[in-house]
Amino acid sequence: MNQNYTTTFNVDQSPDEVFAAINNVRGWWSEDIEGRTDELGQFKHHYQDIHRCTIAITELIPGMKVVWHVMDNYFNFVTDKSEWKDTDIVFEIAKKDGTTEVRFTHVGLVPSYECYSVCTDSWGTYINGSLRSLITEGKGQPNQSERIANKHGLENS
Repeated sequence: MNQNYTTTFNVDQSPDEVFAAINNVRGWWSEDIEGRTDELGQFKHHYQDIHRCTIAITELIPGMKVVWHVMDNYFNFVTDKSEWKDTDIVFEIAKKDGTTEVRFTHVGLVPSYECYSVCTDSWGTYINGSLRSLITEGKGQPNQSERIANKHGLENS
């Protein structure tokens, strides 16, 4: 059984438009990103003292696939601060019945992780909400970490 977190949605936009939106990480995930997100290499994400990570973009296949490898990660709200480390975040793009399917899988984000409920809620918000609206409407809703953190009682005290 596949325990990795996966979510899928379909849009009318082309695979190339979807690919461009995924790589515009500041447009759908966080404006607090250091580094390029549209070429092979590394970028960093941080939100207050709640979450920091270093991500390597390991695969960019235009109109088809984007793969990120989590090099380093820190959460202040879990016992195992290294959850996410050495996991892969995969975006697969495919034409399906006249639409473009976007399949997001966080390989290694499994239900046994302490962060699973917060992380899957966050990814659901960012992928199905923000990324999807960036693709379909040209504008995402990045920087929702505060709302998600508050919902889960993680705000800095």
